[in-house]
Amino acid sequence: MDGIGQDRLDYVARAKALGPAIATAADDVEKGRELPRALVSALTGAGLFRLLQPRELGGAELTPMEFAETMGEIASHDASTAWCVGQGNGCGMASAFLDPAVAREIFGPDDGILAWGPPSSSAEARKVPGGWRLTGSWSFASGSHNATWLGAHILERGADGEPVRRPDGGTILRSLLFPKAQAEMTDIWRVLGLKGTGSDMYSVTDLFVADDHTLLHDRTRTPARQGGRLYRFSFSNLYASGFAGLALGVARAFYDSFVELAAEKTPRGAKGTLRHDQVVQSQVAQASARLRSARAFLLTSLAEIWDSVGETGEVGLDQTATIRLASTWAIKQAREVVNELYHAAGATAIFDEQPFERRFRDMNTIAQQMQGAQRHFETVGGILLGLEPDATMFTF
Repeated sequence: MDGIGQDRLDYVARAKALGPAIATAADDVEKGRELPRALVSALTGAGLFRLLQPRELGGAELTPMEFAETMGEIASHDASTAWCVGQGNGCGMASAFLDPAVAREIFGPDDGILAWGPPSSSAEARKVPGGWRLTGSWSFASGSHNATWLGAHILERGADGEPVRRPDGGTILRSLLFPKAQAEMTDIWRVLGLKGTGSDMYSVTDLFVADDHTLLHDRTRTPARQGGRLYRFSFSNLYASGFAGLALGVARAFYDSFVELAAEKTPRGAKGTLRHDQVVQSQVAQASARLRSARAFLLTSLAEIWDSVGETGEVGLDQTATIRLASTWAIKQAREVVNELYHAAGATAIFDEQPFERRFRDMNTIAQQMQGAQRHFETVGGILLGLEPDATMFTF
């Protein structure tokens, strides 16, 4: 069921083949603050919104390594497009845990796309016969403009009304899934970078959601119904892996563009081009080392954990911490490369017709998201020092 020894499609190659179309659409993505319909059709036609869905349901069921690499390739052409694809794929993992008929209703055969955002502390979900009555607002959902379904996360509560807690003290989320047409959307996505993700707020009032259209994020109680080893990894494991690959893809494209600029640009008052400047030479060497080592740390760690999960059937705490460390580190290194080379490019980098300004904004917006939060280093450091983990890091 894991695809080991079977012929596998190369989704990195598929993403690369769509690169020119993604790059051509990037201005429209930015200005329109959403993916154009033609681009969404091209992405779905290539199966790029089904990367983490089970093969039994028409998905690719990629390994975490392949997923990270594919996200990096898309992001090298446009970060907002990659973010929508990454988020759509992360949400698409839900298909493995739903009844197959419900999964097909949501995701296929017409290439449905699910989007969701962070939990809402003010949402109310009342249990009723056959389902739930849901009322609340959720702050944003990346890719909501091109989504066909939305998900709302609520805390699982016991008979006493208090949140159910795992043995480590963490809370458990339940996701309620419903057609986007049943929600009220509010345009709030006026931001520095990742403008094209259309991450708008959504609200519902007294909406009925059937039990079989909900997903409990507790692997001890709700194992995957389809698929193999991939679904031993948590949603958080895969989000971290994919968005780390995405960040490295943005930074690698920025680096490549800077190298081209350094061969052409002669700064005012200089005798030679940028590449003859010894400071720039040092910066480029260190940038290359940052990107290559961060990528190697991420992919090697994921590969080792993938092999281990094939033997043990589970992702342990230490392995989850390693994924979090490698992914947060990759995002941090990507941001530092982009920021340093942005300043090294001088005034050229501030013009929007150049390949730097948007990537600079996008990269710094990526680093502001939860996957790049600096507090993850504190949590992982505590685990490495033998302390109990911050349970909130592993709830999803």
